[in-house]
Amino acid sequence: MTRRTSPDGTLALTLALALPACADQSEPAGPGGPVTPDPPPVDTMPPPEGLELEAALFLTGLEAPVLLTHAPGDGRLFVVEQAGRVLVATADGQLTGGPYLDLTGEVSFQGERGLLGLAFHPSFQQNRRLFVSFTDRAGTSRVRRFTEAASGDRADPSSGIDILSQSQPFSNHNGGHLAFGPDGMLYLGLGDGGSGGDPQGHGQNLATLLGALLRLDVDTQTAGRNYGIPADNPFVADPEARDEIWAYGLRNPWRFSFDHIEGRVYIGDVGQSSREEVSVVDAMAGGYNFGWNLKEGDRCFASAPCDDPDLTDPVLAYDNPGSGCSVVGGYVYRGGGIPELAGTYLYSDFCAGRVEGFRLVQGTAQQRKTWIPGEIGRVTSLGEDRAGELYILTAAGNVYRIRRRGG
Repeated sequence: MTRRTSPDGTLALTLALALPACADQSEPAGPGGPVTPDPPPVDTMPPPEGLELEAALFLTGLEAPVLLTHAPGDGRLFVVEQAGRVLVATADGQLTGGPYLDLTGEVSFQGERGLLGLAFHPSFQQNRRLFVSFTDRAGTSRVRRFTEAASGDRADPSSGIDILSQSQPFSNHNGGHLAFGPDGMLYLGLGDGGSGGDPQGHGQNLATLLGALLRLDVDTQTAGRNYGIPADNPFVADPEARDEIWAYGLRNPWRFSFDHIEGRVYIGDVGQSSREEVSVVDAMAGGYNFGWNLKEGDRCFASAPCDDPDLTDPVLAYDNPGSGCSVVGGYVYRGGGIPELAGTYLYSDFCAGRVEGFRLVQGTAQQRKTWIPGEIGRVTSLGEDRAGELYILTAAGNVYRIRRRGG
């Protein structure tokens, strides 16, 4: 059953590989980025007629890049390589110095395992804290906190503190994405534990952290753990459920993101062998059951009928094979370089390699369009910089910046 509560204060991919600029690059004003008026509600925005986009090469020569992100109040770009390194790039596409963080000695880099997630604390300018998600040499999923060194050019390797660990019964479906929500809590996506078809039933099991989106308070500690449980997490009153769970019924969430303007979270969940899906839900609620493995996307999987009204269906699903093989969740565009694109969610697929998009209109995915054809190779991730501009990362080791065609 799906249970929801409103807070008061407010994937891995199915890959058999080593995982996966003319727009304004001026420094945004203030720690949160440029100060701009709020856009009109998405429901009232016309489709961006006549707009064409292209992928402009930004970085090359990387080893299995799987994430590009930024720190609050910081103009640097941070690129995660699955092998275990975090690199720093400038806004004009130049790598700087050595690795910002090097965990290659601890990371299991094979198949869907590796360094998979990176998120900077909302108060990074004050506490200099960052969090990484990786699979260690034993295949265990770990979240570890680091503090930036006083020099400011790297994370202090001696500052590492393990926040959370979760054993993985199989080598695939690790998930591993990290992101801070608008509530200041750290969210972690974990896959169902791997193999195929969820043989151990983790997706519908609230007693495990697998197959779920977790919500952690990393500024407190509880019962000897290096994180706290938010009091308004949806299952804290259920003795048979893990308190960390915010939502469940996920197979392999490969990239989720928060749209802070509209207050929603977008989740790309990799399908089994029939349907890929993107779900969009209220970021200020919880308790969602996305249906795996009762359903795969919008279709029944392990049971029929599967029309349980308590299951949260995706807003978009597409065929696998046919239109792709592994959805790559992306971001709602909130940059200033392409104002016509504001409010459009861009995402990709590892096999298809194209960038597609839609706008959420009255709870449905509308204005769907292929913005960039599949001509840049296999896409492992999308990324976002401080100004809200978006990037594409490929298995070939390249990063592209999304821009207006001819820009």
